Amino acid sequence: MEIERLQRYMRVAGYSQRTIDAYCRCVREIGTQDLLVFLDRQSKRGLTGYTLNQYHAAYKLYATKILRRTYTPKFPYAKRHKKLPIVLTHAEVQELLGVVKNSKHRIMLSLAYGAGLRVTEVVNLRVRDIDFGMKVIWVRSGKGGKDRKAILPEKLYSDLQNLIAGKSPDDFIFESERGGKLTTRTAQAVFAQALRRSGIGKHATFHSLRHSFATHLLENGTDIRQIQELLGHSSITTTQIYTHVANITNIRSPL
Repeated sequence: MEIERLQRYMRVAGYSQRTIDAYCRCVREIGTQDLLVFLDRQSKRGLTGYTLNQYHAAYKLYATKILRRTYTPKFPYAKRHKKLPIVLTHAEVQELLGVVKNSKHRIMLSLAYGAGLRVTEVVNLRVRDIDFGMKVIWVRSGKGGKDRKAILPEKLYSDLQNLIAGKSPDDFIFESERGGKLTTRTAQAVFAQALRRSGIGKHATFHSLRHSFATHLLENGTDIRQIQELLGHSSITTTQIYTHVANITNIRSPL
């Protein structure tokens, strides 16, 4: 019953379904255990600071909004050790796309890279979100529930027009064989299979296409504020991580 109340509260508050599911799972796992003891046990298991903080945030929301308790923990959120994103070179992106034989899957991966889209944003795209006149993609309810404009790659105009021919504005662009949109799991599996076939020896994921988009724009001289806007980042600090992975071969050592 209390989990249902938490779900209801989060839906009304505008949380994404993904966050609702994650928070409810966290609260179920914590149960009646002491939060500090629970988090300490998870830390010993090797869980990341990000995951520990998700448990912490979920319990705080549950305690304050559902149980109506005063929440004054005597311990901090876990420190998050920032890892540099895994980025593919431009040549590696082309190599990866080249091994994808299914045209719909190739367009999907190409669009994720060419527009800097998250996997959830790609699978949720509808025909009406592609604006050939303005040369943009309208990303509806991206991370944090925000709408934004993304680049519509000119190289994909013809492929996209052929893919959506005969579809209605509300139809998903990337539909599954059984109807409805592709799942994020399927999209991620498509990427993983392409990565294996390409022989690229990096531990890349579907999200690496978005990382690569941002890094390559930065390398090409695009202003970081513009990249921030295209990615939909609330803070420039989030976008600045790409300055640490951008190619530095144009800088000469003083030796």
